[in-house]
Amino acid sequence: MMKAFTAIRCPQLTYLSRQFLSVPRPWLSFPRKLFSCQALFEADSGIDGSFSARVLSPTLLAAEKEEAKAVLTLFLKKRGLSNVVAARTTKSSDLFIDHLISRLHSVHKSRYLVGRELTTLEIREALTPYLESLLEEHGSVLVDLVENFPNLLSKGKPVSPVSPLDITANSKKLKAISRVSETGPAGQLPPHVLYLMDFGLDLERIKGITSRFPAFAYYSLEGKIKPIVEFLLDLGIRKSEIPTILVKRPQLCGISLSENLIPTMAFLEELGVDKKQWAKVIYRFPAVLTYSRQKVESTVNFLYEMGVSAESIGKILTRCPNIVSYSVEEKLRPTAEYFRMMGVDVAVLLHRCPQTFGLSIETNLKPVTEFFLEKGYCIEEVGTMVQRYGALYTFSLSGNVIPKWEFFLTMDYSKEELVKFPQYFGYSLEERIKPRYALVKEANVKLLLNQVLSLSYDDFDKVLKRKIKKMLSDDHPQGIEE
Repeated sequence: MMKAFTAIRCPQLTYLSRQFLSVPRPWLSFPRKLFSCQALFEADSGIDGSFSARVLSPTLLAAEKEEAKAVLTLFLKKRGLSNVVAARTTKSSDLFIDHLISRLHSVHKSRYLVGRELTTLEIREALTPYLESLLEEHGSVLVDLVENFPNLLSKGKPVSPVSPLDITANSKKLKAISRVSETGPAGQLPPHVLYLMDFGLDLERIKGITSRFPAFAYYSLEGKIKPIVEFLLDLGIRKSEIPTILVKRPQLCGISLSENLIPTMAFLEELGVDKKQWAKVIYRFPAVLTYSRQKVESTVNFLYEMGVSAESIGKILTRCPNIVSYSVEEKLRPTAEYFRMMGVDVAVLLHRCPQTFGLSIETNLKPVTEFFLEKGYCIEEVGTMVQRYGALYTFSLSGNVIPKWEFFLTMDYSKEELVKFPQYFGYSLEERIKPRYALVKEANVKLLLNQVLSLSYDDFDKVLKRKIKKMLSDDHPQGIEE
């Protein structure tokens, strides 16, 4: 009898054992005639050793998807999304979940080939660092990337292909798209679709929204969409801006006005957000209304910790509401420490350019810093430059900083002039810097870099003429009338 059984590794049965049988993982004993999962793996793994999803049973795939959804939901909640929004985002992101499973299979290919199912902890340890890398790369648009996968991926960034794990993966999206596209007996589209088309959303854009967020197709006009749209219009948002907001964040239509949106706005107003600026705030970053109170408070507490005044906090949240989306411990605090290392007053920089704190240290900050260090500036001088002009780090190194630096070397200024006036990098090279400097050279006068670029055209013309007159007066004191 014992010879008729053999201990084999079988992911499907291991999963069952974990859920129902309480048998130690990963070994189980079953008749060789009935089960041979190892043989399935050897047959379907491919001669090149690549992993094929066909070797996994629908049961195991479903279990892994649930594990991946749990990891993603927890990750989003830790980044400040409310329980409801995090769960809704995960639920509407089937393609991204499939991508996570594909990546999991790729990373642990050898485990699957020998029939070794991953534990919950192993799945979490494999996927969480990857999600963190996406957050580092994409920052505040991570949620959009998850929902729109793979459309928002950076060009040229290699990613694991989405495996056709289950032909029903897109069934919800297809049904939702069909729902917003079908016409009734009178040949008309659904009422909420016609309502949105009146705001300038064509059917293709509505189908695009529905593809990313299938629940949108099932929102009623009177109960969900219309009240939110009218609320936004009452805040001062223009009718032409409604399509942009809904494309950015269709989830807004699923959030309760009385239980979520209004209390969130009241809380933000208490923190100093200018109620007159709500239209601009929501248009810039409609997701701000989907974050939990706890997440907003953690961001505000960090700002206070950095020395930002209460008045400045309100202005920061008004001008840069997406700062709420940044993780305090994984984004804001490391960035603050990086700037402190350079001698920057972090509170001043947060007030002047909070957008800088959404940049990647490795991708954006370090390359620019190292560029100026290589050009002979010390770290304190670079710190002075960024404190005076925080937007310096928001510019492309190759597309902005380097071309302007190369032209600066042809100008009659010392390198210290850029420490005094780093705003130089914020002006157009072709439309401002080169034409203004050509006039200065033609007049053969000396002007501070600040005077050349920051003055209005009228004031620049007056200063230039005054300099020319003074130069002529100095050269020919008797030939110039006072």
